[in-house]
Amino acid sequence: MKTMFEPLYRTGKGVLYVGDAGEMLQTPWFKPLRHRCDLIFTSPPFPLNRRKSYGNLNGLEYKDWLSGFAPIFRQLLAPKGSLVVELGNAWNAGLPTMSVLSIEALLELKKKGGFHLCQEFVWNNITRLPSPAQWVNVERIRVKDAFTRFWWLSMTPRPKARNREVLTEYSKAMKRLLKTRRYNPGRRPSEYKIGHKSFLKDHGGAIPSNVLSFPNTISFDPYLAYCRRHRIRSHPARMPPDLAKFFIRFLTRENDLVVDCFAGSNITGWAAEQLGRRWRSIEREPTYAIASKSRFPESWFLVSNPRSIKRRGINGRGSPIRKR
Repeated sequence: MKTMFEPLYRTGKGVLYVGDAGEMLQTPWFKPLRHRCDLIFTSPPFPLNRRKSYGNLNGLEYKDWLSGFAPIFRQLLAPKGSLVVELGNAWNAGLPTMSVLSIEALLELKKKGGFHLCQEFVWNNITRLPSPAQWVNVERIRVKDAFTRFWWLSMTPRPKARNREVLTEYSKAMKRLLKTRRYNPGRRPSEYKIGHKSFLKDHGGAIPSNVLSFPNTISFDPYLAYCRRHRIRSHPARMPPDLAKFFIRFLTRENDLVVDCFAGSNITGWAAEQLGRRWRSIEREPTYAIASKSRFPESWFLVSNPRSIKRRGINGRGSPIRKR
């Protein structure tokens, strides 16, 4: 019987596999990765009310499915590695009220894995279209839902992390202060007193907040060009590359290992490759997996006929398909 899993293509730094992540990560193929992953950065399907082409579950089924990855993630992570999971907002069917399912799923994942919650991040998608349409566009009783959360988990309260790697450009006001050296270090309304010397030291940039704003408006890249040329549907929920790069820079060092269990168009693998990290990505849907190779012009296929993987039962049923 032919295997249900395929390593599809390889680069100098990583490999993309086709198959179900929940099953594949427990096979001997991934045994060498156990306790060696410095970052698991992934965006599982959201618990949406409408069925999407990339697959999604809802209700208790979704919570059980996501929390079922807890022991798998724990087995993969290095002692000071991090797990970053994107979870979007969900709405109750037919009602202008929000569901707490994604938060419940996150808490269950945290509990089953024995993880520490290091920090919560919010990605503000400033270019997102107004939604949910019924409550925002039609009845006009809600404002548009424009953010998702990234939950940073780890097995230790002090995982590997360096905010010096993600500093942002100083504001004009701060640049002026550093130049003039004129600053009143008096006590603030919060009763916190800022030291004059430490505040005026040039650290090379400002420490970012946990609210991240990246547009998601890329209209042309090699991946989209490939999809147009071959008349296939591109992945409908791609994240901006700079978002993946932020967490990879923050939580890993050069040549560390980054894993994405729901790769989609493999933005995570591409960002890791650009930053000199090793990577492993898994995508369940063959069409998305094949198209993602277009991001890596120097990569090579590991199968003689990539499209033949569609005929090997990989598409399967049961588990959600990647959402990014």
